[in-house]
Amino acid sequence: MKIDFRSDTVTKPSKEMLDYMFQAEVGDDVYGEDPTVSALEKFASEYFGKEAALFCTSGTQSNQIGIQLNLKPGGEVICHADSHIYRYEGGGIAKNSGASVKLIDGNYGRINVNQVKYAVNPDDIHLPLTQLVSLEDTANKGGGAVYDFNDIKEIANYCKSVGLPMHLDGARMMNALTVNGIVPKEYASQFDTISLCLSKGLGAPIGSLLIGKKDHIKQARRIRKSMGGGMRQAGYIAAAGLFALQHNVDRLKEDHLKASYLGDSIKDLEWIKEVYPIQTNIVIIELMNPSLQPTIIQSLKEKDILCNAFGPTAIRFVTHLDISDNQIQIAIDVLKSLRIG
Repeated sequence: MKIDFRSDTVTKPSKEMLDYMFQAEVGDDVYGEDPTVSALEKFASEYFGKEAALFCTSGTQSNQIGIQLNLKPGGEVICHADSHIYRYEGGGIAKNSGASVKLIDGNYGRINVNQVKYAVNPDDIHLPLTQLVSLEDTANKGGGAVYDFNDIKEIANYCKSVGLPMHLDGARMMNALTVNGIVPKEYASQFDTISLCLSKGLGAPIGSLLIGKKDHIKQARRIRKSMGGGMRQAGYIAAAGLFALQHNVDRLKEDHLKASYLGDSIKDLEWIKEVYPIQTNIVIIELMNPSLQPTIIQSLKEKDILCNAFGPTAIRFVTHLDISDNQIQIAIDVLKSLRIG
């Protein structure tokens, strides 16, 4: 059996989740008649202390809708240079919102209030209007790094003072909350719109949520429709997301422990230059010799261990609910047995 570290998106529904899905009561969600979709949206909005939520097909869709809600064509988004919304969403900010981006180089995918202040454009006709600040927590390219909540609050307070909305790419937000222990409602109160992925560590097969104010979500429903995102009997997949939020949050700490053990066990191997600090379920290793990256990945694949290249110099491993303690140990033993050079 392959040990798949490529992403936490590769998880498959558990038997309990599948049973819950098969029992779902469904209707036509475009007509607003799917009770399970409505139950998921209600649960999520109440869980995070927001007015409403919208069930979307993917994290990219919920991010792009959230961004479009906060922008006018010709505006600009401030975000980290490694943000998922900029790097991995198909140019969606330009295509969907007609906006540009102001990129910040920060600490493991995180930015701070002084960087945001510096990035806000002055009132100058030569420059685009700064209209949105977007954070990503946890930061994927930062190795699953978690924001210090005080940093988030400082950015949020500044944004409120100058009338800038805040969007959160919270694809792995529940991983962050598992680490920092912040009450979900308090955490969510810092943002105007939040995207939460259900199909990563939470283990649902598909789906994401956009969470925010009622008027935002009403508008978001129209934007989702224009993107072809109106779903019919979506309650079967919404049920998986509801099960995930109700049953799979507390177990995320198990993924974090496995990632930490994996990283700590291999960090001193002679062909590894650095293992990024591990806070959640992502292990990124920088290689001494980046040219060997394809060879290492292929060697692991031949031993039924799957992982991803992460840029030209690194390899990423992601732990999740379908990887056991025994599989972690097998991966460590294989990594230690590799003869690199």
